Amino acid sequence: MTDRRRPGRSGRIREMTALFQRTLSVFGCILLLAPLLLSGSDFSVGGYWKSFFVALDLPDFSLSGAASIPDRWMGLANNRLRLHASADFSPRLRGVVAYDISPRIQDSFLFRQDIFLVSVDPYVYRMADLEKRLYPREKYGPESFAVFQNLDRLVLSVATEPADIYIGRQAISWGSARVVNPTDILAPFALQELDKEERVGVDAVRVRIPIGFMGEIDAGYVFGKDFCFENSAFFLRGKTYTAKTDVSFLCLGFQKNLLIGADIARSIGGAGFWMEGAYVFARLLGKRRSGSTDDYFRLSTGLDYSLSGKTYGFIEYHFNSGGASSPDNYIPNLANPVLAEGAVFLLGKHYLIPGLNHQITPLIILTAEILINLSDGSFFMAPVVEYNLAPSVYISAGGFLGFGSAPASSHRTDAPTAAGLRSEFGSYSDALYTSFKIYF
Repeated sequence: MTDRRRPGRSGRIREMTALFQRTLSVFGCILLLAPLLLSGSDFSVGGYWKSFFVALDLPDFSLSGAASIPDRWMGLANNRLRLHASADFSPRLRGVVAYDISPRIQDSFLFRQDIFLVSVDPYVYRMADLEKRLYPREKYGPESFAVFQNLDRLVLSVATEPADIYIGRQAISWGSARVVNPTDILAPFALQELDKEERVGVDAVRVRIPIGFMGEIDAGYVFGKDFCFENSAFFLRGKTYTAKTDVSFLCLGFQKNLLIGADIARSIGGAGFWMEGAYVFARLLGKRRSGSTDDYFRLSTGLDYSLSGKTYGFIEYHFNSGGASSPDNYIPNLANPVLAEGAVFLLGKHYLIPGLNHQITPLIILTAEILINLSDGSFFMAPVVEYNLAPSVYISAGGFLGFGSAPASSHRTDAPTAAGLRSEFGSYSDALYTSFKIYF
């Protein structure tokens, strides 16, 4: 006899996930083939090719159960081809799609082991996705070559009289701080991210309602894996302009946590000023532990100023109450899931962050940032020089360099904990890189 019982909840979720993956592929193909269907005035297409060549010097410590880090410099060549297209189906209906394919050649160790002390997963808020690894299918192996893909935009926007509505995979970010944004936790950039040009897309339904002069109400729901509430987020944000100041307030629920944030930005005596803060109530939307001490507060404030026609500088202070006061507590903090869910990638409490942008010539730009951990004295430098070689062609060279007391060495793979950390940025990998970018 045929079993006609209806599938359970997990079966329905799998069916919905599979349907969504097929929909992603079909809709993406439709938009990429839109030139065959639409006139030239209704369709635009573009993209870029980027190549990064990186040399890595990894820190001398290992985590429990992980392979010992080889005592050698490692290299990688990461390439990225991005195609993006937009189609105006009508004056009020617009579609956008962007797809990346990334061939990567690197030391095989880098495919098998996470090399960063703290990392941020930008793909958390996607209900379903294409297989990220195109070749080879095996996640771990001895290979030194792999190809990855990312369907990064797939969004329909509807312009109505009272509001603009966005449905699908899109970029969502907030905050006026220059380096560390306490309110920007959906898909933030990692500290050692090579390419910070475009934010990773998340799956969401978003409504933006303009109110008055430069004001708006912004609300939406961001879908996590398998549509589950505990993997998802929702937000309500209001923005206004008053007394020559941009002011915004944010209420964000994410993975059973609740964030309340505020952000102000204005000009003071010719300098730009910002203050952005957020308080997170851990597990307030789920089972909150009695006497929980996992709540935390983060604040970034600073000033920027144009020092001359060719030089711009800024300085930012960041406070993270969820951080540790001494290196002895860095490792326990790494195991705190609330901080990981809030995309908190700094381990300490107090940071000073100066930055500089200088135009050496009209075609050569120098940019540098330094993150200083005021508690342990370590610091992290990110200098880069970029040369505009030709129209839409850029080459650059830079690095990510950590300075501070190195961690206590531990090459034992059965070590019960990570080797002792003596400073935050002294435990970071050093990287030197060059890049080549061409836009079309």
